[in-house]
Amino acid sequence: MGHQVIIFDISLIRGLWETRIKKNKDTQKKEKERLAKSSLEKIKQEWDFVLECRKKGIPQAAYLKNGFIDTTVKLLDKIEKNSQLRKKSTFSDEIAKERNKFIFQLSGEHWTELPDSLKEQTHLKEWHIYNTQIQTIPAYIALFQELKVLELSNNQITHLPVEIGCLKLLKELNVSFNNLKSIPPELGNCENLEKLDLAGNLELTELPFELSNLKQVTFVDVSTNQFPTIPICVLRMSSLHWLDISNNKLRDLPQDIDRLDELQTLLLQRNKLTYLPRALLNMPKLSLLVVSGDDLVEIPTDVCESPTGLKFVSLKDNPLETILYQDTEDIIESERDRERFEKEFIKAYIADIKERESVPCYTTKVSFTLHL
Repeated sequence: MGHQVIIFDISLIRGLWETRIKKNKDTQKKEKERLAKSSLEKIKQEWDFVLECRKKGIPQAAYLKNGFIDTTVKLLDKIEKNSQLRKKSTFSDEIAKERNKFIFQLSGEHWTELPDSLKEQTHLKEWHIYNTQIQTIPAYIALFQELKVLELSNNQITHLPVEIGCLKLLKELNVSFNNLKSIPPELGNCENLEKLDLAGNLELTELPFELSNLKQVTFVDVSTNQFPTIPICVLRMSSLHWLDISNNKLRDLPQDIDRLDELQTLLLQRNKLTYLPRALLNMPKLSLLVVSGDDLVEIPTDVCESPTGLKFVSLKDNPLETILYQDTEDIIESERDRERFEKEFIKAYIADIKERESVPCYTTKVSFTLHL
C-alpha cells in the first residue's frame, strides 16, 4: 500500500534528516567503543596480523616486542602499502592524463567568449563550461563529432546553434540556468541523447515537436520555466524515467500522460494544479510523485493508496526565503540563485526518499515548523 506525505514546511525535512544522522552516528560510536574494550577483538586482530605477516614471509622477531605481538609496528604498511600506493598513484595519474586529453573545462566570470584555440581540438568528447559570461555557442561545434557530454550550465547563453543537431554521439546536454527562450528543432537529430537538462532558463514556454525523435532520453528536467503544460514531444519520449517539470505554469496534466509507461519519477511541485488525473494509475513503474498541495481540490484515492508502493509527496508552498539560514540570505541574490538553491535541496530530499527500503502504510501529516 502506498502512502501520502504532506509536508507543511520543507525545513522540517532537514531537521528530521539531521536527527536520523545524529542517531546513527551515536550508535556507530557506541559500537566502536564496545569493540575497542573487547579482549576477543584484540586477540583476533593480533592473530590476523601474525597470519598476514607469515604469508608475506616476515620473520617472527620483526613483529614481537618483549615476547608480545606488537601490531603498532605497521610492518605490512612498510612493506606493501608503499609499493602499492606508488603503483596505484602512477596508474591513476596515467588514466587522468589520458582522460583529460578529451575533456575541455572552462569557468570564471571573466570569460565572455570561447578561446579561439578550441576550434582546433575537434577530438574532444566532453565540454564543461559553467559560471561564465558567455552568451553564444559558435557554429563550429558541428566539427566535434566525438562529443558525448555538453555541459553549459550557469552561463548567459541566449540561444543554441542549429549545428548542435550534427552531434550524433551526444548523450548529455545540460544548458540549465541560462537565458534560453527557445530550443532549435535540430536538437531532435541527436538520436543518442539520454539526458536533457533545460532547467532554470525562466522563459522557456514550449519545446519543438522534433524532439519526439529522442527515443533514448531517460532524464528530462525543464523545471523553473514557463511551460503551461507538459510538451507533446516529452509525452513521446518512450524511454523516459525521470521528468521534472516543477515550478512552471501547469494547471492540469494531459489525459494521455500514461503514454510515459516507463516513467518512475514525476516532479510537479510549485505549479497550479487543481486535480490529478486517474491516468496516473495506468503508469506501472511510477514510484515517486511530488506535487504542491495548496491548489489541489481533487486527488484520486487510488493514487495515495496505490498497491504498487507509489510514494506520493504533497508539499505546501511556503516561500523559500522563510526557511533559509540567516547567513545564506546574503549569498542568494537573484531569483535564479534562489531557484538553484531550492532545486539542490529538493534533489537531496528526493534521493533520500528513494533510498528508504521500507514504506510506512499510513498517512503522515506534519503541521509544525522547524526553524533552522
